[in-house]
Amino acid sequence: RRALPWRSVAGERPDPYRVWASEIMLQQTTVTAVKPYYERFMARFPTVKALAEAQSEEVMQAWAGLGYYSRARNLHACAKAVMEGHRGRFPDTEEGLRALPGIGAYTAGAVAAIAFDRPAAAVDGNVERVMSRLFAIEQVLPGARPLIREKVLALLPRARPGDFAQALMDLGATICTPRNPACGLCPWREPCRARAEGTQETFPRKAPKKAGATRYGAAFVLVRADGAVLLRTRPAKGLLGGMAEVPTSDWRADYELDGAAQDAPLPLRWQRLPMPVRHVFTHFPLELTVLVGHAPAAAEPPWGMRFTAKARLTEEPLPSLMQKVLEAGLAALRRPPSAP
Repeated sequence: RRALPWRSVAGERPDPYRVWASEIMLQQTTVTAVKPYYERFMARFPTVKALAEAQSEEVMQAWAGLGYYSRARNLHACAKAVMEGHRGRFPDTEEGLRALPGIGAYTAGAVAAIAFDRPAAAVDGNVERVMSRLFAIEQVLPGARPLIREKVLALLPRARPGDFAQALMDLGATICTPRNPACGLCPWREPCRARAEGTQETFPRKAPKKAGATRYGAAFVLVRADGAVLLRTRPAKGLLGGMAEVPTSDWRADYELDGAAQDAPLPLRWQRLPMPVRHVFTHFPLELTVLVGHAPAAAEPPWGMRFTAKARLTEEPLPSLMQKVLEAGLAALRRPPSAP
């Protein structure tokens, strides 16, 4: 986390806005992946006021590619709440922070500790792993979380709780790693029960994951004669909410590709690409068969859709899945037709 530029002046406490935004981005995502997004996001929305006043499309576009898009919607809603209910200043307590949209126990603890030096427990996945190993906690996650939180609070120093919170997170991220932890370098190697028993990599205890069934669907890449691409916006709530996409069918385990024509946005001649685009979401893998087509220059978009010029596709909030679909579809449309 110290790799992210929180401080503008040496010696000052970190800006709560920047700490909050980075912690939201870091949920389910590594510092290495977050850093370039964080820097671009801060350049585009340098203050909570700038973020609150932005259009939702701008926020989603700036987030595109980072995944878990409900985080971006919550980020925007929270910025508005801070401006409207707190005159642009973040609450400095866990309780006040928890009352804001999209802020849970971990984020509230992290912001309270790091930005305001409050004695708060910030328990993320790294901290869960450190505590589980240190005390050899046999209870399975997520049920073990209240006990882990108690252990963190028991160790929390009165002085510099923000530095302690960051140090504990960094310990899990860099030394007490999921595989091959560097126990020889760990400052807690002596009291660590899991290290003493040689069971480090078996903690934390987790219930086995249930793999979701693969879902299938069709995605339609339609290019108009003037080069514009047909897009639409997904519903605000749900998977990839508020993001841009090419028209697609439903995504189902029992999707029948032979019926894809009835899901097409326009009754045109569609060419099916031989290789599907594969993507893995948290709960299920997805295979989309890409169909490509051309439309005349005078073609109007169906209701709820729009044609976007190819040069402006980078301005659309396209998730990585749709970027892969467009890459495959546009490449196929650029290739000359096969000889008979």
